[in-house]
Amino acid sequence: MNNAEIIELTHQHMVDVYGCSPLAFARGHGAYLYDADGNRYLDFFCGLAVTSLGHGNPRVVRAIKEQAEKLTHVSNVFHSEPTARLVERLANHFGDGKVFLGNSGAEANEAALKLARRWGSSVGGGRFEILTTLGSFHGRTLATVTATGQERYHQGFQPLMPGFRTVPFDDLAALDRALHDETVGVMVEPIQGEGGVVVPHADYLKHMRDWCDRNKLLLILDEVQTGMGRTGKFFAFEHTGIKPDIVTLAKALGGGLPIGAMIAREEIASSFTPGSHGSTFGGNPVACAAAVAVIDALEQDGVLENATSVGAYMLERLTQFARSCDRIVEVRGLGMIIGAVLKHDARPIVDECIKNRLLVNGTAGNVLRLLPPLNLTREEADAGLAIIENAFKNAPIPK
Repeated sequence: MNNAEIIELTHQHMVDVYGCSPLAFARGHGAYLYDADGNRYLDFFCGLAVTSLGHGNPRVVRAIKEQAEKLTHVSNVFHSEPTARLVERLANHFGDGKVFLGNSGAEANEAALKLARRWGSSVGGGRFEILTTLGSFHGRTLATVTATGQERYHQGFQPLMPGFRTVPFDDLAALDRALHDETVGVMVEPIQGEGGVVVPHADYLKHMRDWCDRNKLLLILDEVQTGMGRTGKFFAFEHTGIKPDIVTLAKALGGGLPIGAMIAREEIASSFTPGSHGSTFGGNPVACAAAVAVIDALEQDGVLENATSVGAYMLERLTQFARSCDRIVEVRGLGMIIGAVLKHDARPIVDECIKNRLLVNGTAGNVLRLLPPLNLTREEADAGLAIIENAFKNAPIPK
């Protein structure tokens, strides 16, 4: 099937919740995607930070093929080797942790929220309320969309769940004012992704950790987008020298397969007991085998070092370009999560880049977001940045 045929068939039968671009991709290799008509695109979007090792990574492909030939699924009331190996690796990276596996970031965050309430009910004096931040994004389930601090995601789904309140991001005084007797914890992203690649002050998480400790609250970090090397470290919180009580992962964890994880300190995780939570496909052997291969690549293939160096290069080059481009207000980010804040909607720049075979993304209305593969080469970075710079010169300024 060609692009047009795939698009037409999709529109006939699928619920329209994505507002899809008129492209249908058939295959990928490395940092490139190929549409059904054979056109090649440089991918600075990675399926929204999912294919962080690029497309068709040999480690991941080999792990998927080998595991699929052995066992594709077994109920998680039993054990499987890939699941055991994955939870060991994740627990070791976190340190003193226990892991719950699901299928997405929303499921991981849902598990974190339920665990926080369960802990609050059993040992936290009956506390249940979670504080989240304005501009945050935590998922699409009813609980995680309630936790999300963006009104546009709430529309049409009211009444939202009780037990959540939002405070301004990167504002410790606001946290102090919001503290109630029923507050059990705070959920925050180390860098707000959907909120526009918003990077807090360097000491924000450290002070939040101290604040949680003083008030006997749980610190929950949503690393669905920032985790798995996106910022140049396995967890973004490693840049700050602190450790949360609960952290969530998804997106890049499975190298393209659906998987999510919640990791909690052992004394917190013990509040979950048999039957208190679950997921039919959580810990799927094929997805777990892929995730182990992703971790192998992060640890053994220089991926984190590359994300740090090439990401810093991209950030610096975009920052220099912004000084001469009056359409850009600010460039911000860390590692391979980069945002350019524009004076206007990002859509014309996104469209111009796609027209010139570069996949990028606009978020928060006026932020051009780059989420390239963590193993992107300097030459591929230069090729993509050249297209972006030309897009600012050629794309119309929206009225």
